[in-house]
Amino acid sequence: MVSLERPIRVLIAKPGLDGHDRGAKVMTRALRDAGMEVIYTGLRQTAEMIVTAAVQEDVDAVGLSVLSGAHMHYFPEVIEGLRARQADDILVFGGGIIPDQDRSRLQALGIGELFTPGASTREVVEYLKRTIPERWRDWN
Repeated sequence: MVSLERPIRVLIAKPGLDGHDRGAKVMTRALRDAGMEVIYTGLRQTAEMIVTAAVQEDVDAVGLSVLSGAHMHYFPEVIEGLRARQADDILVFGGGIIPDQDRSRLQALGIGELFTPGASTREVVEYLKRTIPERWRDWN
C-alpha cells in the first residue's frame, strides 16, 4: 500500500499477443518523470504473469495497455487474479482502443479509469496521484 514516505508504485503491462508497445513505453517514462516507481513487464504477458509481478513488486496500481481488441478478456482476468491473491487493493486501470459499450462493463468489474487514444500522459499522472492516496485512505 502507498504511504506518504514512498512514491506511488505502478506496473505497466502489455497482455496478450499485441506487439504495439510505444504507448506503454511513453506512459512508463511519463510516470517515472512524475516521480513514480514504474515496472514495465514488456510484451506478451499473460494475466497470471501480470498478477504475479504486481503482487511480488507490491505495486499500488497496474496499468494495462491493450490495442488488440482483447480488453474484455485480459482486464477481467487480471482483476480476478488479483482478487484470488487477496490483492484487490491494487488499482487496475488501462489504455487502448476500448469501445464505449465495453468501458462501462469493465468499470463495473472494478477497472478504474480507461484512457483511449488522445488522452494525455498528464491526465494519467494526475489520475494516479489523485486516486492512489484516496484508495489508500479508504483501505486503512
